[in-house]
Amino acid sequence: MALIVQKYGGSSVANIECIEFVAKKIAAQQESGHQIVVVVSAMYGETDRLDKLARQISKQPSTRELDVLLATGEQISVSLLTMALQKLGCKAKSFLGHQIPIITDDAYSRARIFEIGDKALLDAVEKNTIAVVAGFQGVDHLGNLTTLGRGGSDTTAVALAARLKALECQIYTDVDGVYTTDPRIVPNARKLNRITFEEMLELASQGAKVLQLRSVEFAGKYNVPLRVLSTFKEGSGTLIATESLKKGEESSKVMEQAIVSGIAFNRQEAKIVLRGVPDEPGMAAKILGPIGDAHIEIDMIVQNMGENGKTDFSFTVHRRDYDLVLDILNSQMPAFSASGTTVEGSCTIAKITLVGVGMRSHAGIASKMFQALGKEGINIQLISTSEIKVSVVLDEKYLELGVRALHDAFKLHEHPIEE
Repeated sequence: MALIVQKYGGSSVANIECIEFVAKKIAAQQESGHQIVVVVSAMYGETDRLDKLARQISKQPSTRELDVLLATGEQISVSLLTMALQKLGCKAKSFLGHQIPIITDDAYSRARIFEIGDKALLDAVEKNTIAVVAGFQGVDHLGNLTTLGRGGSDTTAVALAARLKALECQIYTDVDGVYTTDPRIVPNARKLNRITFEEMLELASQGAKVLQLRSVEFAGKYNVPLRVLSTFKEGSGTLIATESLKKGEESSKVMEQAIVSGIAFNRQEAKIVLRGVPDEPGMAAKILGPIGDAHIEIDMIVQNMGENGKTDFSFTVHRRDYDLVLDILNSQMPAFSASGTTVEGSCTIAKITLVGVGMRSHAGIASKMFQALGKEGINIQLISTSEIKVSVVLDEKYLELGVRALHDAFKLHEHPIEE
């Protein structure tokens, strides 16, 4: 019997009717001979509802207490799903993070997993019991409840699949796979049958919301095959795996051959520009060090060519961190006051990213991207490239136009031809 870890997102357990449908789906797979461990998110909208309650008490609630509050969403869904499975005659048992246990660091609201126990789950599996695990949560070494950040149930599922050496980790959601881009913006976007860990990692990091970034990192690190599937629509979904699934097999026969596999975008970007920064060694560390100490992630960084001993330094962060970053920088301004450094910011930008392992062996991707955007009169503010991606920052009002223009320019709606 194959051990499979399945994860069901909030839309899959949005109400009692959905929960009972999911229970029947799980029961049928167990009857077909699979050993099942299930990870469940909070019911759709529940985490937002709880967060709003906290914000009514305090605009900046204690992150420890916020984790205690938000983790209750998963406690509700695992208990209800377990009851639904028992109603069908299945042996099922719910588990919270501390009962596994899932041990994390103490970075509340964005904790990282240190270690996972497997005895409780393996005992359940050996007794033909379906283990229903609360996603998104864990405990630190002092027993404090922690959460893994939005989308953290994906990470819980992949981490459990790695620990239990599962055949596959199946992520059930409200979409039937990974698309070349968001079909709500580009109606003829194409579903990918397969994609590499590298490509999915870049898509997730650049704004694609199908999977949490850290879950893809985990899957790639431990080589856990991931499959994105629809809860309510039958199909094979999208397999996320290494370039070659079988030893010696040509990647061209396994992965869909395309120079560009997908387009990701992110509306939640904010840009910070420091003008008149002294052009001297160590200045970037002085600017970004305090921001890193506040556990704020920096995305794109651009430093202009220095002139007359001064330079402009630009970077992007998530919009939720914008005000805090400005506060941190303004507190550092006395150190730059003599040099006349000023700070500017904008929350009206967005980022578009082309992703594809085929970029490694094809030149001219960036220039074709710039030509397509220029043809639409879209100005590029920042550019960042890596081996398999090209990202640009532009005015948010041009985001959807830009995505459609690039999707057409690279013909992503067409099935790629194997070389």
